[in-house]
Amino acid sequence: MPTMYDVAKLAGVSQPTVSRVLNDNDTSVQISDETRQRVLAAVAELGYRPNILARSLRTQKTQTLALMIADLSNAFYHRIARAVQDVAHLQGYEVLIFNTEHLYENELHFCEVVSRRPVDGVIMAPYHLTVEDIDKYFIPARTPVAILGQHLYHPEVDAVFLDDERASYEAIRWMIGERGYNDFGFLGVPDSLRPGARRFRGFQRALGEFDLSFDPRHLVISDFSLEGGAEAAQEYLRRGNLPRAIYAINDLMAIGLILSLQEGGVRVPDDVAVLGFDDIPEARIVRPMLTTIAQYPRELGRNLAMAVFERLNHPEGYSRRAIECEFRLIVRDST
Repeated sequence: MPTMYDVAKLAGVSQPTVSRVLNDNDTSVQISDETRQRVLAAVAELGYRPNILARSLRTQKTQTLALMIADLSNAFYHRIARAVQDVAHLQGYEVLIFNTEHLYENELHFCEVVSRRPVDGVIMAPYHLTVEDIDKYFIPARTPVAILGQHLYHPEVDAVFLDDERASYEAIRWMIGERGYNDFGFLGVPDSLRPGARRFRGFQRALGEFDLSFDPRHLVISDFSLEGGAEAAQEYLRRGNLPRAIYAINDLMAIGLILSLQEGGVRVPDDVAVLGFDDIPEARIVRPMLTTIAQYPRELGRNLAMAVFERLNHPEGYSRRAIECEFRLIVRDST
């Protein structure tokens, strides 16, 4: 393997000059364009690759962020990850991605791995982690952390979120006031997955505003997946007496619900209207196309990454920031 010494010898410069050219962050010594080009040409000719471990020992930085997402099968998280990577690459950083499948033990495993192999910053979409977990794994090392969601408050952790309770409330109000639906089902998740509880509160608040009651037999609990939506459809069909409209609290569940209802002979939206949440790309592919509450995952991801880099670049003097992002009801054919 070629070394920095080999590059310096071929380019006819010193090793510190090679280091300054490659790191591009030392402005104390001016390097001419001609010298810079000689160094880069020598790097290309020799196929030299910097020793990342040596650099991290010298600078006390790994040039790496860790990103914890909940579900790799959900395109919503793909766009968050892409936005985080775009911001990180502009800063000369790489991103390690970890999938938790909405499981607490996997979230804890991520924390343990990151604490053993330090990274410069952490971005998370946690569903189960507690303030005590944050204190244990990240605060002692003063690792900048930004989280997706408003459910976990820590004075040294930035949060990026949208108000999904209000989003649910406004969407159900539209379903009632503009579409005339008055008999609803709710396809949710266990209360341990906190977005579900918030979206259910918004759903109930909208029904209450119109003096509509909710039949508990129309509540089905599943998980954030296509399979979860399909299983919920079978449960609705087994129970009989389908509600006139069903709010599924993410798009994967809504799409699985639609496909399985259709297999059972139910017409959407003629027999049952379906509302989703997220606006993943598949929402425009399923037939009928899915009416859904759009989040903007690229905006979420960009804000998460920028919050971490703000703390990395200015480690002192920042109090907790809570950055609220927008949502929008996208009306399509399923309602």
